[in-house]
Amino acid sequence: MAGRRAARDAISRDQWAALISARNADSESGARRAAAREKTPITVERIIDAALQAVEAGGFEDLTMRMVATRLGTGPASLYAHVRNRAELGDLLIGRLCSRVALPAPDPACWREQFMDVCAQLRDQFLRYPGIAQAALTVVPADLATLRVGEGMLAILLASGAPAQQAAWAGDAAFLYITGYCLEAAAARRQGEDVDGRVIDRAEIEERLRMLPPDLFPHTVAHARELTSGTGHDRFTFTLTLLLQGLVPPPSVSGPGHRHPPLPGR
Repeated sequence: MAGRRAARDAISRDQWAALISARNADSESGARRAAAREKTPITVERIIDAALQAVEAGGFEDLTMRMVATRLGTGPASLYAHVRNRAELGDLLIGRLCSRVALPAPDPACWREQFMDVCAQLRDQFLRYPGIAQAALTVVPADLATLRVGEGMLAILLASGAPAQQAAWAGDAAFLYITGYCLEAAAARRQGEDVDGRVIDRAEIEERLRMLPPDLFPHTVAHARELTSGTGHDRFTFTLTLLLQGLVPPPSVSGPGHRHPPLPGR
């Protein structure tokens, strides 16, 4: 094709260049129009996805609507058409995490295990996204997925036979503890090292407690190891176990009808 001779009425080089330029511009314009048509529309679900990605990468504390918009390749104004503000976005994020929690059919025979499992699922979801537990501290969540988990937790506690008031307060206390536990974990992750380069871990905290004046802090110094002990989620399990024991004490190992011996002096 390139080797063919030009016809007598062939256009000039300048005309040819202008024609190519015009067609190139038309092509680019068409490509832009096609891309605009094929561009995925902004939806609440896409906003939640982008926000969770941002939190997983940098934490909830620094999350902004502009940051989410940048991930979606748009401006913040496009987000406000779907989400009113950052607070509503936080509620939506907690709702997404709660939607991942599997709720069992309440069973009076194993209600403690069921409740602990639901709490552990929430904990693991919150820990995956540093600081996001802060968004769970709204007075009244509006997301149905979050309310669903609250309903499930209450149903499990009611299956224990506890009075409704105690079950309601115990569920609320457990949720507050989960959020506090996860926020502390996020804060500890950010703390890292001190100005001398020492890692602020349990061993370092124990050593600093031992440095306190024994005459002013005799119990703290003597029990520094106990105060900083625990691996994994030992403390999480311990605290919630105490909460549930206070709600409905476990049956006596001695069986029904067993009477404890009287205390000395009685």
